[in-house]
Amino acid sequence: MKTTFIQAGIRAGLGVLCAALISLPAFAITVKEVKSPGGISAYLAEDHTTPVIAITFGFRGGSAIDPPAKLGISGFAVSTLDEGAGDLDSFAFQSELADRAITVRFGDDPDMITGNVVTTSANLSRALELMQMALTKPRFDAEPVERIRRQILVGIAARQENPGRIARKTMMEAVFPGHPYARESDGSAETVGAVTALDLQAWVKARFARDRLLISAAGDITEADLGKAMDQLFGGLPKTTGLDVKVPMVSAPKKGQTIRVEKNIPQSIVMLTQRGLMRRDPDWYIATVDDYIFGGGSFASRLMNEVREKRGLAYSVGTGLSPYESGALMSGQVGTRADQADTSLAIIKDEWKKMRDGGPTQKEVDEAKQYLTGAWPLRFTSTGSIASILLAVQRDQLGLDYIDKRNSMIEAVTLADAKRVAKSLYDPDALTVVVVGPAVKPGAKPPAKAANP
Repeated sequence: MKTTFIQAGIRAGLGVLCAALISLPAFAITVKEVKSPGGISAYLAEDHTTPVIAITFGFRGGSAIDPPAKLGISGFAVSTLDEGAGDLDSFAFQSELADRAITVRFGDDPDMITGNVVTTSANLSRALELMQMALTKPRFDAEPVERIRRQILVGIAARQENPGRIARKTMMEAVFPGHPYARESDGSAETVGAVTALDLQAWVKARFARDRLLISAAGDITEADLGKAMDQLFGGLPKTTGLDVKVPMVSAPKKGQTIRVEKNIPQSIVMLTQRGLMRRDPDWYIATVDDYIFGGGSFASRLMNEVREKRGLAYSVGTGLSPYESGALMSGQVGTRADQADTSLAIIKDEWKKMRDGGPTQKEVDEAKQYLTGAWPLRFTSTGSIASILLAVQRDQLGLDYIDKRNSMIEAVTLADAKRVAKSLYDPDALTVVVVGPAVKPGAKPPAKAANP
């Protein structure tokens, strides 16, 4: 399945790929808005230094709008779209992709269905034909459909025993009760088992429409050629299918709670969450700096210093901002020995309170800004990653100049800003905590605090 918990990770489209795909550094990227002869728009970062082209697209409306009785159909469909299309069965379709070094992928998250094609310039014409067939003429033959179904069912069965998934499911059901975001997007054995090939065909007809389409492209393609490619890929899709993709707004509760799920595993998984910030919130960049300082900055973060470095309670601990289209969370996680879970949790909560009451220091803000701006160019290491980021820019309505102005927005964050947002955002009393692990005998003593290094 192609879903993730941290939506920001989905949207960033990050990845370090092979050197052959390395493109321009961030400061040299020029983004244009291109309109096809048929009136379809896209963002383009044109670069002719390597003969590689990436086209990435998304249709608003993801797994959150799957019908309850067929929950998981979006993940099922995107896993099967490239398993044969048009006059090519699964083997023939996949062979063409492999023989021509063409990558065709689809994915889903709660709010969007995505796709991308990466190809060399010499194979662009055939790559477009194959992707267009996958979008408009998927076969959903019996053999690949049942093969993919078996794979999904195996994953669902494995998920039942995965402590991280158990913790996440419990947490989401607690903070977003009854909301589509709280559902397991890959469904259950019953709902996936109920999906038929006819359901998958109907899904394609309902989900792919031009009124909910976003497109980005990068690499060795001109504006004129991209315009033709867009009309070829998407011109045959209906303007609209009338599908309602709106998901009700939702917010985490203001009062926290602790939920314990007993499971006989070597260590405990602890997840914490509270309300977060929507991506469009004007304080987003300030919160990004605060989160890096608090728990998002790996070894540079307060939590890593307090939980791992000073006390040796866990190998890793961290936090992240999780924006959805209709809600937002700020979450943290730590994995530790069962007899250390409560100690780790107490330390994290205490640091949560300290962040709210005192905020960061000037030194922490300066170091966070230095890292966040310095690491920004590393997100543009390949043609594919550039196209993915441009899709995220459109998805969040950040504007054509976002790549150029993003660092300036981080640089503009002041200590006063960081303290103000920390005071309003961090709320230890609102934390929903889920602990999954073995029961600890009453009276068990936590390990003594180690001396500071």
